Amino acid sequence: MAATALRLGETRIELVRKDIKHVHLTVHPPAGRVRIAAPRHLSDDAVRAFAIAKLGWIRRQQAKLRDQERETPRELVDRETHYVWGRRVLLRVVEADAPSRVELSPLRLTLHVRPGTPARKRITLLEEWSRSQLRAALPALLPKWERRLRVRVRRVFIQRMKTKWGSSNPRTGTIRLNTQLVRKPLECLDYLVAHEVAHLRESKHDARFVELMDSLLPSWRSIRQTLNRLPVRHEDWEY
Repeated sequence: MAATALRLGETRIELVRKDIKHVHLTVHPPAGRVRIAAPRHLSDDAVRAFAIAKLGWIRRQQAKLRDQERETPRELVDRETHYVWGRRVLLRVVEADAPSRVELSPLRLTLHVRPGTPARKRITLLEEWSRSQLRAALPALLPKWERRLRVRVRRVFIQRMKTKWGSSNPRTGTIRLNTQLVRKPLECLDYLVAHEVAHLRESKHDARFVELMDSLLPSWRSIRQTLNRLPVRHEDWEY
């Protein structure tokens, strides 16, 4: 699926042609990347006219994104702010000559490490804990969508992904989820699971897929907005 660039003054728009009926316009965090998905039959002039008509809206959305709070890179130090299942918590780092572990309470995330544990190792420990949290949440979510879609997920991979919240492979029956989903409300994980399982039925982001998502989870668009809402990071997420 090749993309081309469309320029309107200083505004660059990524144009993707798809087997869809309608034009879809999105402005992505954190930098305000603009993307138009257009039907293959629609002329370039028609797409340009659509973009011009929406230029004011595009610029307002980009301004909102520029004004959003940005997270600084996490260093895993005491009293650093983190998010777990959509809640803001403070990190407490406890150094002791004992096995490493992570504990979560309503207001605090406690990281137990040995003295002198470097930041890279602390990040790895938290990634492993995030993976375990997602694994523990899946049994309440995955079977529901498998039943409704009448498909079977053969395997779920949970890993750090730089620019995607999730992905799927209909050929192998596998889905992948980003460990960073543990930062978001549980309904976001539920939406991502539904989204990726639905792709085992409909592989493309076309009108049939949208109709399927509408029937499965009518609120999916608002949940997707929550997924990409504050706090934004430096990655450019695709959902």
